[in-house]
Amino acid sequence: MRRLFHLDPAPVSFSALLAVMVSIGCALLFSTSALAHGVASGDKGYIQEISGVHLLPFLYLGAKHMVTGYDHLLFLFGVIFFLYRLRHVALYVSLFALGHSVTLLAGVFFNIGVSAYLIDAIIGLSVVYKALDNLGAYRRWFGVQPDTRAATLVFGLFHGFGLATKIQEFELSRDGLLANLLAFNVGVEIGQILALSAILIAMGFWRRTAGFARHAYTANVALMSAGFLLIGYQLTGWFVA
Repeated sequence: MRRLFHLDPAPVSFSALLAVMVSIGCALLFSTSALAHGVASGDKGYIQEISGVHLLPFLYLGAKHMVTGYDHLLFLFGVIFFLYRLRHVALYVSLFALGHSVTLLAGVFFNIGVSAYLIDAIIGLSVVYKALDNLGAYRRWFGVQPDTRAATLVFGLFHGFGLATKIQEFELSRDGLLANLLAFNVGVEIGQILALSAILIAMGFWRRTAGFARHAYTANVALMSAGFLLIGYQLTGWFVA
C-alpha cells in the first residue's frame, strides 16, 4: 500500500520509549510461560482428556489463543500499520486468515510434522519482514516492492503451522477431530477480529495526532526488533533442544 508520508527517524526523545518496548519484549520472550503458541496448563489437560465433538470449548480455546498470541498480533499490527481503508484491512486480514486456516486444519488433521522452533522462527521473520516493508527498505535496497498480498498469505500459512505443531503434541482424539478443529479455527478468527478491532481503534486515535508521523519510523524499528527477538529465542531453543 502507498504511504501517505515519508518515514523519518523519530526524535531522540522517543528512544526511551523504544528501549522500554524492547525491554518488555525481552521479558516476555525469555519468561518460561510466554511461548507464542503455548497452551495454558489447564487447557492442555482438557484437550488431552476429551473425545467426541465439543464445539463451544474449542471455539473458546481458539479465540483465547489468538487474543493472547502476541506473535500473530505483532504481524497484524505491521500489516495494518499503513492501511487506512476498511476494505484494504479486510482484504489483508482475509488473506492472513485463509493461510492460517489452511495449515492449521491440514497440519493437525493430516499430522504433518514440522519443527515448532523453526516455524516460530519463521513467524518472527514475518514480523521483521513486515516492519522492513513499512520502512520502505526493499524499494531503497533492491529497487523493487514485494507483493504485500502474496507475502501476507504465505506468512499466514506459517502462522497456522505454528499452532498446528503445538496442538499435535497433545495427541487429540480422532473422534470428532475435524469438527473440533473447525470450531477451534472459527474461534481463532473471532479472536482475531476482537484483537484487530482493539488495534484499529488505538491506531485510529494515534493517527489523528501529530506524533504518528513523527514516531511511525521508530514504531516500525521497535516492531522489527521484536521480530528479531522472536527469531533469536526460537533458534536458540532449536539448537539447545
